[in-house]
Amino acid sequence: MSAAELDLINRDPNSINSHIQVAFEDVLAEPDGAHSPDCVWKLAFTCFSCSKNVCYSIITVLCGCPLAICWGCEFAGLTFSHVWLYTPCYRGFMMDCGMMQKFFGTCLQCCFGPICETCGLFFSKIVVKNA
Repeated sequence: MSAAELDLINRDPNSINSHIQVAFEDVLAEPDGAHSPDCVWKLAFTCFSCSKNVCYSIITVLCGCPLAICWGCEFAGLTFSHVWLYTPCYRGFMMDCGMMQKFFGTCLQCCFGPICETCGLFFSKIVVKNA
């Protein structure tokens, strides 16, 4: 995705931060029987919204780009580790396990197969009669 394709309206298209509820209605609420005067409630809404937006903007301006660089480096390192370390190790391990499975399977068939087949034939001749 390039900067030209960046959606400036819906900035959480995958809803990864849907658990963060920061609207006034999600944070402050008055139950029935405990209502402040309407002018206080409206002023509280304005104060909450303005202070939240200004503080978030200041923190974002100061920390947004440096943190984006840090997270970019973090995920670059994770991607590098998976591409060049973990996946090749896993593939090699699975190849070794497949070979060991064939080896032990052949040993079991050669050593225990005839014994189990003989025991099966031996026990198949047993007849149980109820008196």
